[in-house]
Amino acid sequence: MAEIRNYTLNFGPQHPAAHGVLRLVLELDGEVIQRADPHIGLLHRATEKLAEHKTFLQSVPYMDRLDYVSMMCNEHAYVMAIEKLLGVEIPERAKYIRVMFDEVTRILNHELWLGAHGLDIGAMTIFLYCFREREDLMDAYEAVSGARLHAAYYRPGGVYRDLPDRMPQYEASKFHNKKAIEQMNKNRQGSLLDFLEDFTERFPKCVDDYETLLTENRIWKQRTVGIGVVSAERALALGFTGPMLRGSGVAWDLRKKQPYAVYDRMQFDIPVGSNGDCYDRYLVRIEEFRQSNRIVKQCIDWLRKNPGPVMVDDHKIAAPTRAEMKLGMEQLIHHFKLVTEGLHVPEGEVYAAVEAPKGEFGIYLISDGANKPYRLKIRAPGFPHLAALDEMARGHMIADAVAIIGTQDIVFGEIDR
Repeated sequence: MAEIRNYTLNFGPQHPAAHGVLRLVLELDGEVIQRADPHIGLLHRATEKLAEHKTFLQSVPYMDRLDYVSMMCNEHAYVMAIEKLLGVEIPERAKYIRVMFDEVTRILNHELWLGAHGLDIGAMTIFLYCFREREDLMDAYEAVSGARLHAAYYRPGGVYRDLPDRMPQYEASKFHNKKAIEQMNKNRQGSLLDFLEDFTERFPKCVDDYETLLTENRIWKQRTVGIGVVSAERALALGFTGPMLRGSGVAWDLRKKQPYAVYDRMQFDIPVGSNGDCYDRYLVRIEEFRQSNRIVKQCIDWLRKNPGPVMVDDHKIAAPTRAEMKLGMEQLIHHFKLVTEGLHVPEGEVYAAVEAPKGEFGIYLISDGANKPYRLKIRAPGFPHLAALDEMARGHMIADAVAIIGTQDIVFGEIDR
């Protein structure tokens, strides 16, 4: 009889299920994983170092590129850190806009996660379903910031501009006739808030569709139940946050425990799992879809009733409008200084964290009173999760490693940063 030898296998970085650039060195006994060693650094872009050479405002677009599927949540932590040091209170309307877009971003992130996770372990249709809804929210991003992905919409002191009064329209082409275009533009006749409201009414039905495809699906349960189990104690010890922690039964959510912006005024629940396996983490994220939808609805209601400024009135922080700049000398000087030199942030150090879709995304910022950060440290939620991959994958099959990488919702922009 042939002997069984231990193999060392390179999983990735070009493997489609390795989510970008993960190089996983697996030590195998037959097909059972004895040890998993993740090698990182293949997407390192020195964001923290670059921030030391850029003005505070110039680093905002770098935040979008960290966890590049939850763009505005990253920006939120960064601008919150700057605002804490500056000691400014931003307008109420800006807070509600930020919360609304944080939740839109959470839905966007989980859509990509669910589509990719499904595809990784053999469910093809869910990918197409998820991207259908993602497209609508991408249009909301584009309407408000001009970019579908890297928005750079949050600014120190508020948001870049108020919500638009009309949505971009589809135009007739050789692929779509006039009737089809009218149908596609039906929910785009009003403002961005009308468009998002229409989305929030349609979305629960879409989540039901996802659940119909997966939740009681025999193959899905065989691939996820009892895979990658992490107890509540281990999850806390390993530094898990977000759905990875809540899937193990710990009800920890910064939006409830350390509320920021206007989360303390929102009505929503924290979904919590009990078994700490891939299936429970799936259920937690599915319920987060519904809760985020609730929060977006509440924000839309408030924003409709309360117009107002979306940026602080202090010209040392926010540039004056173009019209003001062209009329007054003082405004021109403010504008010139802000564009060339940027804002000066008082000396001090600060930590600001948000509940990003993947967990606690934190920014630790040290300022020496100049127009650039002295030091910036990013606390990426995915980093401790990836560090626990070895523990989660031991004793499982190679195919289960794919499910575990999927359930961790890994994005390398933030891990390598």
